[in-house]
Amino acid sequence: MRILTSLCQKAMKYVLVTGGVISGVGKGIISSSIGTILKSDGLRVTTIKIDPYINIDAGTFSPYEHGEVFVLNDGGEVDLDLGNYERFLDVTLRSDNNITTGKIYQEVINKERKGDYLGKTVQVVPHITNAIQDWVTRVATMSVDDDKEQPDVCIIELGGTIGDIEGMPFVEAFRQFQFRVKKENFCCVHVSLIPQPRGEQKSKPTQASVRELRGLGLSPDIIVCRSVTPLGDSVKDKISLFCHVDPGQVYTVHDVTSIYRVPLLLQEQGADEFLMKRLNLIPKPDVDKSPRLMTRWKELADRYDRLLKEVCIVLVGKYTELSDSYASVIKALQHAALAVNHRLNLKCIEAADLEQDTCNENPQRYHEAWKELVGANGLIVPGGFGVRGTEGKVMACKWARTKKIPFLGVCLGLQCAVIEFSRNMLGWEDAHSVEFSQDSKHPVVIEMPEHNPGQMGGTMRLGQRKTIFNTNNSVIRRLYHNKEYVEERHRHRYEVNPKVVEKLEEKGMRFVGRSEDGERMEIMELGDHPYYVGVQYHPEYISRPMNPSPPYLGLLLAASNKLSTYASRGFRPSPRMSFCESDDDYNEDAHP
Repeated sequence: MRILTSLCQKAMKYVLVTGGVISGVGKGIISSSIGTILKSDGLRVTTIKIDPYINIDAGTFSPYEHGEVFVLNDGGEVDLDLGNYERFLDVTLRSDNNITTGKIYQEVINKERKGDYLGKTVQVVPHITNAIQDWVTRVATMSVDDDKEQPDVCIIELGGTIGDIEGMPFVEAFRQFQFRVKKENFCCVHVSLIPQPRGEQKSKPTQASVRELRGLGLSPDIIVCRSVTPLGDSVKDKISLFCHVDPGQVYTVHDVTSIYRVPLLLQEQGADEFLMKRLNLIPKPDVDKSPRLMTRWKELADRYDRLLKEVCIVLVGKYTELSDSYASVIKALQHAALAVNHRLNLKCIEAADLEQDTCNENPQRYHEAWKELVGANGLIVPGGFGVRGTEGKVMACKWARTKKIPFLGVCLGLQCAVIEFSRNMLGWEDAHSVEFSQDSKHPVVIEMPEHNPGQMGGTMRLGQRKTIFNTNNSVIRRLYHNKEYVEERHRHRYEVNPKVVEKLEEKGMRFVGRSEDGERMEIMELGDHPYYVGVQYHPEYISRPMNPSPPYLGLLLAASNKLSTYASRGFRPSPRMSFCESDDDYNEDAHP
C-alpha cells in the first residue's frame, strides 16, 4: 500500500525565471503570464518571488526606491511582484511566498544558535543553499486556491540580474536543485533585453547573459526576449545558435498595448505546449473555469484596446515621481475603468504642490496642480506616511466634498477627509492627526493602542481583517452586494479617534463599517454627495482584472456618471460579463 501511495503522488514541477542585461526587464509579468497559460490548461499554479536583499521583508522600504509595499492576507509585507501574481492568477499567497536573503540567513543563524548543526562550520554551501531549497520545496506544496488542493506547478522568480553578487547563493542553490528534483521536473526561463539602438535589434547582451548563466550551472530551456518591436527571424536564429536553444524556444515579448496581451503573446508562440511537454504535464480540462480562461483573457485585452470614452481620475499623493509607488492603486483604477468601459486617464499630482507654500515658492507648479485637480471627473487620495503633503491632501478632500466630485480616500486618505471635515464642519481649526501634530487640542486621528514605537518593521495593523456593516442604507455596502461584512487587507498605525465619531456623525459624516469590536472606523461615506467614500483598509490589494474592487468600482461609476444606472440594477453586474458588455449597458437613456 505504501508503494502504491508513493507511486500515485505527483511530482511537483518547477519553473525558474531569471533575468539578464538589466533589472526591471519584466520578469514579474512574464512569470505571471506563464502561470496564466498553465492555469488555462487546468493546472493549479503557485509562485515564489526571491529578493536577494538582506532585509527581512519589504515593510521598511522607501516607495521611491522599490515602489509600493504589497500586503498579503497573513500580514506579510512583500515585493509588488506578488501583487502581479495574485492579480493574474487569482490566488492568495502567504508571506513565505516571498524569500529574501535576510529570511534565509535569519533561519540558518537561529538554527546555529540552537545547536542544530552539531558544532559544524556553518557555510553558504551547503547550509544556506540547502535552506533555500528546503524553503522552496515546503512552500511549493501549500495551497493558494479556495479548493485547498496542492499546486501542480511552482513558478519561481529570481529577482535582480544574473551576475549580481547578492543573487549568487540562490543561483548555486538552483544549480543543485535541478538535480535534486530531476530534470523532467525543472525548467529554466531566462528573460533578457534586446536593445534597439537606431532601430537595430542587438543580441550580444543576451548572448553574454546566457553565457554567464550557463557558466553558473543553469541552462535556459526558454529565452524570452523583451524588445520594443517583434524579434526578427535573423536575431532569433542568432540567439538560438549562440545560446544553445532551438529557435522555437526563443520567444519575443515586445511592447504591447496592455499587459493583458502578454499571456496571449506567449500562448501564440507555443509556450504552453512546450512547457507541458518539457515538464510532462497533462492538461486538466475538467477543472472549473479553466477552459475559458484564455478566452476571457482575450476578451479583456480586446475590450481594453477598443475603449473610446475616457474618464479622468486625479491621484493626489506623496510619491508620484515613481508610478510603482502606487502600483496596486493604479491597477485597481484600471480594473474598475475597464469594467465600466472607459479608458482611464490618470493624472498624478504631488500633494505638496496644492499647498500655499508652493504657491509662494513656485507659482507655476501650484497653478498647474490645481488646474489638473479642477478638471478631474474623480479624485483619489491613497495611503502614505509622513507629514509632507498632508495639507495638500486635506485641501483636495475639501474640494471633492464641497464641489461634489466623486472621491475615494484610502487609509491616510480617509484620515485626511476626517481632518478636513472636522476643521470645516465642526469648527475645530486645529484638528489633526497625532502623527503630524502632538499639540492639537482636537486629535481626530490617533495612534493605535497596540502600536509598538520601539521598532519600525512589522509594527502596523497588517493583513486581512473583518469589517462589519452597521446599516443597510449605504452605497458602499450595496457595491459589496449587501454583504453583512467584508474582509480586506490593512496596513496602518493610526485610526480615527472613536471619541469624536459621535460629533462627526451629527454633522453628516457616517461611519457605516466598523471593526468587529466596533471601536475602529473602517468605512466612511457622506449621504448628500454623489460618491464620497473613505476606507481605512486597502481594497486595491485584492482587486482583480475580472473582478474589480467595489470601492474603486464605485468611484469609476460615479466619475463616469453611471452609478445611478448601476444602482437601478440593484448593484448587480450584467449576466454575461463581469460588469458590462458594452457602453449601452451603462447608458443612462437605456435604463430610465
